[in-house]
Amino acid sequence: MVGGDRCAAGIQEGVRYRCSTAQFDRCSIPGALVGGADAQALDVGNAAAHDRRVLIPAILMVILLVLYALLRAALAPPTLLAATILGALAALGLGGWASIHVFGFPALDNSTPLFAFLFLAALGVDYTIFLVARAREEAAHHGARNGMIRAVSATGGVITSAGIVLAAVFCVLGVLPLIALTQIGIIVGLGILLDTFVVRTLVIPALFTLIGDRIWWPTFPNIARYQPDPAYAPANGGLDE
Repeated sequence: MVGGDRCAAGIQEGVRYRCSTAQFDRCSIPGALVGGADAQALDVGNAAAHDRRVLIPAILMVILLVLYALLRAALAPPTLLAATILGALAALGLGGWASIHVFGFPALDNSTPLFAFLFLAALGVDYTIFLVARAREEAAHHGARNGMIRAVSATGGVITSAGIVLAAVFCVLGVLPLIALTQIGIIVGLGILLDTFVVRTLVIPALFTLIGDRIWWPTFPNIARYQPDPAYAPANGGLDE
């Protein structure tokens, strides 16, 4: 369990070290092992921590490459990835607290943080791409700030409805008797709601507004091509005499 008794884990490590360097009849036994439930839990926890150190950076790298390929900008992909990471970490903290202090679990299962982060990152970036792709189209007509406002107005209803439905689906996992699935459902459900109503509605539009048109550097949307050329505009404003 993540967040379990760290003192017990430290004792297990100490016992393992002493066994591996133990002397019996003046002969060391370097291959000595320590068994039992506590030792097994320690091994599972260490393996889960190793998986998180390897897989989470790989997941983030894949997401970043996809964002660069789609948006063709230098600042937008890392900005969106940072917002996604912060939202996922907030969901993990909130969901972990709820699992322990509200639902009464002793700790998080070892597999819960990795799978919850995987779902939160994938689903968060999915709807973010939908929003930002629309914002880029609108920016060609109205600039980065107004383009994001129009994108949020156009996609807000669809994204919010989809987020609520998806959060409800994951919350259904909370009724299952498996601790890991229950905790994943709690964390991902809360994370989707947080991403829907806070990250995509407030954080990302605020960041795009603060950064402005530089968010699309070096491939700025070509605003000029969507504006009528004054040289070809009718002198009387398009009104027939």
